[in-house]
Amino acid sequence: MDTTLLFGLILFAGFIGGELAKLVGLPKVTGYILAGIFLNPGFFGVIPVEFTDNTNVLTNMALSFITFSVGGSLLFPKLKEMGKEILYITLLEAELAFLITAGGLLVFFYFMNPFSGNSFIGLFLPVALLLGSLASPTDPSATLAVKTEFKAKGPVMSTIMGVAVFDDVLGIVNYSLATAVAVALISQEPVVFSTVIQPFLSIAGGVVLGIGFGMLLNFITGLVKREEDGVLLVILAGILFITFGVAGYLNIDELLATMTVGVVVVNFNPRQDAIFRVLERYTDEIIFTLFFTISGLKLNFDSLGSVYWLVLAFIIFRFAGKALGVFGGGLLAHSPKVVRRDVTGGLLPQGGIVVGLALMMNQNPVFSEFSDLILNVVLGATIIHELLGPVAAKMSLKNAGEINS
Repeated sequence: MDTTLLFGLILFAGFIGGELAKLVGLPKVTGYILAGIFLNPGFFGVIPVEFTDNTNVLTNMALSFITFSVGGSLLFPKLKEMGKEILYITLLEAELAFLITAGGLLVFFYFMNPFSGNSFIGLFLPVALLLGSLASPTDPSATLAVKTEFKAKGPVMSTIMGVAVFDDVLGIVNYSLATAVAVALISQEPVVFSTVIQPFLSIAGGVVLGIGFGMLLNFITGLVKREEDGVLLVILAGILFITFGVAGYLNIDELLATMTVGVVVVNFNPRQDAIFRVLERYTDEIIFTLFFTISGLKLNFDSLGSVYWLVLAFIIFRFAGKALGVFGGGLLAHSPKVVRRDVTGGLLPQGGIVVGLALMMNQNPVFSEFSDLILNVVLGATIIHELLGPVAAKMSLKNAGEINS
């Protein structure tokens, strides 16, 4: 089947899925993923397997924009205004979600091994670390929809939105660290200085590269005074794709590189409002439609039946980490009881970045033994989180007295 036709089918199916989801009150991302499942080679077989195996370029392009947007949330004046409450809660809930999910899954693997092998160092620990890192991010869009619908306002709502903005940043950092450690564990190379330092070099290299290309982007947009949206979009896309590609070529962290470009632009570019407005206006819809529909296409039905318990375990451990982190961070910051009790419900949804990280991991040949399983877990958990997240957010806000219905 012609590749152009397949792209058209994916876009149109994703659009219909998103609109149907919106019609019944669900997040559009759920509709996109379900549309991809509908087209999945293992379901109705509309899209051939060969096509799904060759979508990495599209995935990487989408991730360039998504991580740039995440970096754009790190406005330094906003960080100063956050205060210790949001800082403590964010750090604890993101990191405890990571650690409790990773630790809980290690115990789970011991009793219910879903793999063909049983190596602790070469299999259980790397998978637990990778899935644990994917427990940190939160998708605030579902909670934001509840806020808009019910005009929610108060300390719980403002804390949820403040924490959710920075969750993705910590999620990317956790994922980068977990990936580097997992690669070292699987390769089982002798522990020498170069092996230990490599993960830190990859992360530091991504940040340095991102700063360099971010400064280049700022310089070019300063030279080009034209206000046309198309010009800004071309410059932005070119710099982001080059940054991602150069990082991959140099074997340093691509996601941190493009995220750092976003940090540099939002803090040091006089035209940052115009740049992020162009990104939101012209790229978000098509990128998210393609991205999540392709995610559904990659769902592996052969291993799906063996992971439903793992999906449930991931959801439970993640919730425990988030709840303990919110409570502990709230105690440290002397937050009111209502914040410690009710913020967790608004941090359940997962979407954009966590699926992107799982797809990125799926491309790494080192993880080929279990990458399909992890992607299935993430997609299954994402659908459940996106279905239950708005309900949990509404219940939390109602319990806090910040909505009336």
